[in-house]
Amino acid sequence: MITIILTFLTYGLGYQVEQSDFYQINSFYLPFFLIYLFVFHCFKDRIGIGTNLFSKWWGVQSQILFFVILGIFLRSILLFSIPNLSDDIYRFIWDGRLILNGINPFDHLPKYYIDNNIELEGISTELFNQINSPEYFTIYPPVAQFTFAFSCWLFPTSVLGSSIVMKLFLLCFEIGTLIIIIKLLKRFDLPQRNVLLYALNPLIIIEITGNLHFEGAMIFFFLLGVWLLVKVESKLSALTFFLSAVAMSFSIASKLLPLIFLPFLIKRLGWKKSIQYFSIVGVTLILFFLPLVSSTFLNNFGTSLNLYFQKFEFNASLYYLLRWIGFQVIGFNLIQVLGPVLAIITFSGVLWLSVFEKESSWQNIFQRCLFAICLYLFCTTTVHPWYVSLPVVLCIFTNFRFPILWSGLIMLTYINYSYPSYFENLWIVILEYFAVIGYLIYEISKNVKYSMISVMVKTETPD
Repeated sequence: MITIILTFLTYGLGYQVEQSDFYQINSFYLPFFLIYLFVFHCFKDRIGIGTNLFSKWWGVQSQILFFVILGIFLRSILLFSIPNLSDDIYRFIWDGRLILNGINPFDHLPKYYIDNNIELEGISTELFNQINSPEYFTIYPPVAQFTFAFSCWLFPTSVLGSSIVMKLFLLCFEIGTLIIIIKLLKRFDLPQRNVLLYALNPLIIIEITGNLHFEGAMIFFFLLGVWLLVKVESKLSALTFFLSAVAMSFSIASKLLPLIFLPFLIKRLGWKKSIQYFSIVGVTLILFFLPLVSSTFLNNFGTSLNLYFQKFEFNASLYYLLRWIGFQVIGFNLIQVLGPVLAIITFSGVLWLSVFEKESSWQNIFQRCLFAICLYLFCTTTVHPWYVSLPVVLCIFTNFRFPILWSGLIMLTYINYSYPSYFENLWIVILEYFAVIGYLIYEISKNVKYSMISVMVKTETPD
């Protein structure tokens, strides 16, 4: 019965709603999210092993494996839908078709080709009119660009065909992510059921596979990089070390965010190995970006990043509070100042988390990364729903579950698109962050209390 209901809800979210259909979106999403929580809590915190050959190969109990496979099935349902909650697909195809025409997508703004009547195969006014933010340079790194180009090469005139190919890439990454999550859970003796927090999370299913967000690639390569380091920690071979660094490079070349996690490797690898690791990452990234580098690349790519922090606003928390104070005190929006300042705060906070880390175990790296990415998200000016996918996957290796709550509440932000013209409902933002930060504070206090009790018990235990 659960399989039938989740299949129906997934189909509804992928094929029956548009970005502006707020109430329809959440009429599908809310029951999906509640069933997801119900399924997770039906399993006890057992570690165990599989009960048949197939589940033993995966390394999980048969019942859990069933729901993992269900999660893969639900993702596959969305393969043939045009992304309906995001129009990023059209920029993906625009970039991919430019590459096939031998043109660097970072060279010019989209309107350059339209204004100058430059005729290129697949580049049309119709496609241009479907692009969001055509006045900005592209911001997608090499792994994403390669996927765009390959998809458009296979289907040069079909948006649906190109979309299916991109989704197949992400589906493969998602399957790989689930396999690595299971292996990491086993490695750290964590409950097997934690994999369901990712496998069945409706935000992950809808936003990554359904709406084509490359957080799916970033997460897979990041977890792969960590897994290669921790699986044979005491006997780390040169090849495994090298492959881990390359995997981390792939993650950064999918989305730039994993760069903020690199400082947490220093205490775990030591300075000598860290320098070697970062050198491999750096050289690999140079090789990735080299085909895209031109006389204008650094300027245009930097312009896009700068605009991201100084112009875009969506579902922010700390920034909105500081913006309101700025309006009260000065009378205008301070985003051009607040954006860079909050970026500096994020950078400083990540360094502080890495320098003053007391427990530098491999398992604890996920908690550090979780706090780092959440610090970034609390400080940034833009937090789209799919941005929460990284905190969701990181939290399953920790005692924290506030990102799960966040993944449920953040879909409420689609209300902004339901008005006759775009309008950000700040009451939804207040509700979202009040609940998420409140639950975070509760979990921190609970973990501190638990740690204090553990220390007292150890102290009182006789030798």
